[in-house]
Amino acid sequence: MSYVECYVAAVPKKNEEAYKKKCVGMCNVFKDHGALRAADCWGVFVPDGEVTSFPIAVQAKDDETVCLGWVEWPSKEVRDEAMPKAMADERMSMSDMPFDGKRLIFAGFDKFNDV
Repeated sequence: MSYVECYVAAVPKKNEEAYKKKCVGMCNVFKDHGALRAADCWGVFVPDGEVTSFPIAVQAKDDETVCLGWVEWPSKEVRDEAMPKAMADERMSMSDMPFDGKRLIFAGFDKFNDV
C-alpha cells in the first residue's frame, strides 16, 4: 500500500511563476529520493465556505490563491527514510519560499484506492 502526503497552501497570485518553479524543483528532489510521483495544482475553483473550506483552512487573503499538492511514496517507511535526505538536499532551500509557510497545512495518508 502506498503512502500519500498532501499539502494545501495560500500563495500570493503575484508569486505564481516563482511558486510553480519552486514546486517543480521540489518534486524532482522527492522523486530523486524515492517518491513514485508528485504533483502540484494551482487553484482555479476554490470556493469560500461558511464553516470550513480550503481558503478558511489556510487563511487565504484576497490576493492569494489556494494551491494543493501531493507526493506519493511506495510506503510510509520509504517516506520516513527519504524525507530527512530530501530536506538536506541543497535544492530544497526554504529561504526562497514564495508563500507563507506558517499557513501551509499537510498530512499523510495510506492510499487504499486508485481508480
